[in-house]
Amino acid sequence: MSKQISLQLYTLRFILPNDFDGLIRKVAAAGYNGVETAGFAGTTPEKAGKLFKELGLKVSSAHIQPPVGDAKNEVVETMRAIDCTTLVNTQIRPEDVKTPEEIRRTVDRLNAAYQACKENGLSMGVHNHWWEYTKMDFGYPYQMMKQLLDPGIFFELDTYWIQVGGVDPIAAVKEFGSRASYLHIKDGPAVKGQPMTAVGDGVINVKGLVEAAGSNAKWLVVEMDEVATDAIEAVRKSAAYLRTL
Repeated sequence: MSKQISLQLYTLRFILPNDFDGLIRKVAAAGYNGVETAGFAGTTPEKAGKLFKELGLKVSSAHIQPPVGDAKNEVVETMRAIDCTTLVNTQIRPEDVKTPEEIRRTVDRLNAAYQACKENGLSMGVHNHWWEYTKMDFGYPYQMMKQLLDPGIFFELDTYWIQVGGVDPIAAVKEFGSRASYLHIKDGPAVKGQPMTAVGDGVINVKGLVEAAGSNAKWLVVEMDEVATDAIEAVRKSAAYLRTL
């Protein structure tokens, strides 16, 4: 498979602080091409960046706040330390998409964040949860957002939450086309409140998603928000499954 596979380190958030170095080495040994960061518990951006480089792991992207206000210098320095220029904005709450008016305000905020990213040499994507894909009286929030967001903003489609929200994730991947250059790949029962599984062990049509993405998806980012089994074993199994496609 020509696509690159990354692991969202949020998956290991409960155990990373105890042995960041050792666990990242296990991620590399499992066959991942890169990692997606979400904070640096148990280490620093500088130490993490050196470790990633040593292991040949690219930082596909970073879940981090945009470089605005008091956070600007810290964000820019963090991204430099981990040798990453791709920022993913996750700051969309359920209340931000409840009405068209709220969506417009949210879009304005995201567009301003994107401009700040551009000024600092960063690209920016947005990451969804299920609430953008839950139908409202006015339609689906994600469709309005897709129309109003700056065309330079890419989408990191969380395919699991899309299905939980009530939309076919394969259809969504096709709809977004080249703007969906990152896919969050998760598996499980697709039910809110229930733990996820290793990729390939749940109800998500992962093979169909990968095929639908075609050459548009640069990175497949494995993530498990909650997992009932051993996290490292699920991480290994997910990479092995994706490599069979």
